[in-house]
Amino acid sequence: MSLEDGFLHLIAALFTFSIVSFSGQVDSLSLPDAPRPTDNIAVPALSVSDLGLNSAPSVPNEASDSDGQTSQQGTDSAGTNAAKKQAEAKPAATVPVDANGNPVPLERREPTRILGFMPNFRTVSGGATPPPPSWKYNFTVATHQATDYSSFIFLGLTSLTAQGLNEHPALGKGIGGFYAYNWRGFLDKTDNTYLSAWLLSSTLHEDTRYYALGSGHSIFVRSLYVISRQAVARTYGGHQTPNIAGLGAKVMTQFVSRYYYPASASTFPVLATKFGYSVMRDVIFSTIREFYPDISAHFIKKHREKMERLAAKGSGGDSSIDCSEGR
Repeated sequence: MSLEDGFLHLIAALFTFSIVSFSGQVDSLSLPDAPRPTDNIAVPALSVSDLGLNSAPSVPNEASDSDGQTSQQGTDSAGTNAAKKQAEAKPAATVPVDANGNPVPLERREPTRILGFMPNFRTVSGGATPPPPSWKYNFTVATHQATDYSSFIFLGLTSLTAQGLNEHPALGKGIGGFYAYNWRGFLDKTDNTYLSAWLLSSTLHEDTRYYALGSGHSIFVRSLYVISRQAVARTYGGHQTPNIAGLGAKVMTQFVSRYYYPASASTFPVLATKFGYSVMRDVIFSTIREFYPDISAHFIKKHREKMERLAAKGSGGDSSIDCSEGR
């Protein structure tokens, strides 16, 4: 290992340690629109009543025996009703609201994590009003994004893929090659995250969060919208503006990478290819973010309907038993 490689490894290790240490400090900050990575929520949290678990009609109490069966059933019913009221009185998990304070429809709500795994901290639900961006807010969100556990898993997968395709032969094969790809990939992703989500966006007052268009538009329109977000962002005032922070971060990341990649991986064609891959990954992920709420809402509604049918079926069965006993 050359002196230059050893120095770069030391920088990477110190940078990783400092970022992870700071992430422990920012956990105490409250971010309504960018929940902490520890909040493992695959779909929007729902109350018991939302799932239809308490929608079963009450069973008519037509029969009673001499041992006080009627009073026992009445007591149980009262207890059940009290439990229902208590459950309904408890507020559900934080639900995004629009400018008028109304809850965002289910099919437009963005979860904290897609499929309970993929971080979705920088996405705004369709029609929702997020907290205003700022230097502190942007830095905290960028830190959560860069240090999330899933980022390291994806980093390992992309490093294995790059090594398998032998994208940079100079980095080698085997465990040593995987390490060479891995720490360089970590710097690539971390640089891009902090530049686009914090430094450039805060300096230029650009809001680079993804504002989902949501249902109510055709798939074609929403797909074009996803692609357009690579070139268009919002100002802090809510106006459309060229996405200088997002695209500029990708360009600067490739420029900085020239100092820790071998010369063969620092030519203009290679850097342009890496830039293209970065844009393509953002388009794919933004497409998932745009359409995931529709898919999630579909299955949630199916689950509600199933629970209502089971509740109605169970209620009907109990009623027939009571009637037979009454005879």
